[in-house]
Amino acid sequence: MSWTDERVELLKKMWTEGQSASQIAKELGGVTRNAVIGKVHRLGLSNRSGAQAPAAPAATAAPKPEPKPKPVHKPTPEPVKADVEEDDDDEPRTTSAAPAGVPSRKAIVPAGQPLPPQPSANEISPEALAKVNAVEKKAKKLSLMELTERTCKWPVGDPATEKFWFCGLPVQAGKPYCEAHVGVAFQPMSSRRDRRR
Repeated sequence: MSWTDERVELLKKMWTEGQSASQIAKELGGVTRNAVIGKVHRLGLSNRSGAQAPAAPAATAAPKPEPKPKPVHKPTPEPVKADVEEDDDDEPRTTSAAPAGVPSRKAIVPAGQPLPPQPSANEISPEALAKVNAVEKKAKKLSLMELTERTCKWPVGDPATEKFWFCGLPVQAGKPYCEAHVGVAFQPMSSRRDRRR
């Protein structure tokens, strides 16, 4: 498709009439909406005829700068102490009630420090946990450099120690993990919702 004089004139006419780039592309045929937008900008037609601002007089004084708004000082919220709740399984669990409007954040672990325990036992179904424990006993315990697209990439242990390794068992088709670790990593939405209640 080439931009002939007739097509350019039709584009200019439709653009000044307020037609959208999609409508113009459809009318012209053989051209995309993005091609129309690009041509409009190259022709300098980016402003619609009704939306153009009147030309400013050449010898006017410089516009006054807008006054800067004064900074608003927000009071710093006091830290909220964590409450300890008793759960059904008799394990104490800490919760922190954040003040309204303040999103709760996970603690940042400094580099070189061990990571906190990842999924806890009460978040994983007992069947999946038993499967993972059995699989990790027969895992290949590969290093990062030994991983391939056919080996399970589930990390085990603390990356800052020598005892850190990857599972290494054959992966499930289309997933980065073996069957047992897929059962832990990719859980159905409904079971995750149930645990939050």
